Amino acid sequence: MTKQEALFEFLLRKADDSLILGHRLSEWCGHGPILEEDIALTNISLDLIGQATELYKYAAEVEDKGRTEDDLAFLRIEREYKNVLLVEQLNGDFGKTIVRQFFFDHFEHLLYEGLMNSKDERISAIATKTIKEVKYHLRHSSEWIIRLGDGTEESHDRVQASVKDLSRFINELFYQDEVEEILIKEGIIPDVKEFRVAFENNIEKILEEATLKLPEEKWQLTGGRKGVHSEHLGYLLAELQYMQRTYPGMEW
Repeated sequence: MTKQEALFEFLLRKADDSLILGHRLSEWCGHGPILEEDIALTNISLDLIGQATELYKYAAEVEDKGRTEDDLAFLRIEREYKNVLLVEQLNGDFGKTIVRQFFFDHFEHLLYEGLMNSKDERISAIATKTIKEVKYHLRHSSEWIIRLGDGTEESHDRVQASVKDLSRFINELFYQDEVEEILIKEGIIPDVKEFRVAFENNIEKILEEATLKLPEEKWQLTGGRKGVHSEHLGYLLAELQYMQRTYPGMEW
């Protein structure tokens, strides 16, 4: 694998993470538990889709095969998407959505802090812009974790069940293969394994304040980075890609 191929794959993975999670959060538009959260989740969704757009643009340039950011976002089949399994999981109730966001935000915060120091100027610029949004996302999900976990008996039980369910997808956030090895060596991305301890300490500190805890079972699910997904992604893509599949090349 060449450096160019590795860079394209990395950009695609991160763009897919943001696009798929952004689409999931958009499903809350008009359905939030309160008006303020309806707007907040929609805004976070827009942030993520904006991040995906910038990453897809750069990926298309790196690939240099005539594809655009829209081609990469809308015109691939399920196995060609490389997002982690966590982001494609169903929203469930509001608490489950917050738990999914909580795990993702803590990882993204550490990753983008590292990416700001990338030797690739384009990635560094994207990270510098993105980190401002990620900090807000992190504060939002962390505050809600505490509020729900240390709230009523029902809210605590629901969120604890979601922590147990979604913690199975944490390990894949730290997935590494030849792609990461090449880019780490080139100084383009940080080694995420180096902040695994910080990640665990950060989430455990907040979970403790929320009277929640991670399950003792360590069984984990993976496959997304290799294009092997849960049954949920196909249904999501059917909706996400509908307009481009129905009216190919359509533009606003």
